[in-house]
Amino acid sequence: MRQKLLILVGILVSALFLWIAFQGLNPSVVWEYIQRAQPGWLLLGALVFYISMLLIAWRWSFLLPTTAKIPLSYLAQLYAITYMGNNVYPLRAGEVLRVFLMQRDYQVPVARTSTTVFIERIFDGFVMLGFIVIPLQFIEVESASLRIVFTATTALFAVALVAFVVFALKPGLLRALTGFFARLLPESLAALVLKLSEDVIDGLTGLRSVRQLVGAVAGSLLTWLFNALVYWLVGLAFDIHVGFLVMLVICGAVNLAGVIPASPGQIGVFEASVKTVLTGVGVADDLALAYAFVVHAVIWLPPTILGFILLVRRGLGLQIFARARQATISA
Repeated sequence: MRQKLLILVGILVSALFLWIAFQGLNPSVVWEYIQRAQPGWLLLGALVFYISMLLIAWRWSFLLPTTAKIPLSYLAQLYAITYMGNNVYPLRAGEVLRVFLMQRDYQVPVARTSTTVFIERIFDGFVMLGFIVIPLQFIEVESASLRIVFTATTALFAVALVAFVVFALKPGLLRALTGFFARLLPESLAALVLKLSEDVIDGLTGLRSVRQLVGAVAGSLLTWLFNALVYWLVGLAFDIHVGFLVMLVICGAVNLAGVIPASPGQIGVFEASVKTVLTGVGVADDLALAYAFVVHAVIWLPPTILGFILLVRRGLGLQIFARARQATISA
């Protein structure tokens, strides 16, 4: 019942953001802009997105604490399946399947893989905040709402960075703080919070070698720079020349907006985020929304198609997602 309610909330949130994105626009003009998009740039963008997927799998190899030698090709395929699951199924089903397949194929414990997924989100969050905070120092922004977001994001980035460094160096402080708040919660929820905090501490201490830390940081930056390059290439398909810094902001805004509970693939939330940034730097509303729809397709289709093919090649059907969720809950 709870899962069905979350799915319904996600659909409603997506519908709301789509309505916001379409406010005051002419759908026929949006469609006309889409038809004018130059396919060569779109295909190049899709190819670059595949490269970003390989890079993020390489980054995972530094974050994954395991004695087993796991080939990069396997990690890359697993990431494609993960993207496909997140794009098609609700409640981040792809992440659950990633945890399940790592346990099945390489006997990596569920808790260990789950920890790396959480640590990945921490690294990604810092990169996305940086993509917004740093470029906006050099961009003229016409939108008052975007300036407010910039101010709030800068403060969040500073607080998060300080907290991350302090807790990484002083894990006992995080343990004590979590224990204090856990005493205020119901017993079952307190146990979950304490477990999550221990997982985070283990994940951070897993980056104790210089090689692991540098690899994780470099992998994070390269992954998302290539991801932002996709946005820039699709912009060229629409003759949108706002500069790469703006595309970094769009990439950061879209991925940070991923925390909003929406339908699979962040439909609606994605389009509204892209449109807000582009119109904030002077791009026409109709053109901004046309671009948002197409860049979303370029980012959504490649991993979804590849992930489905890889899933079928493994002899697995779509029912594996339900089986994986049940198995990870039991573990």
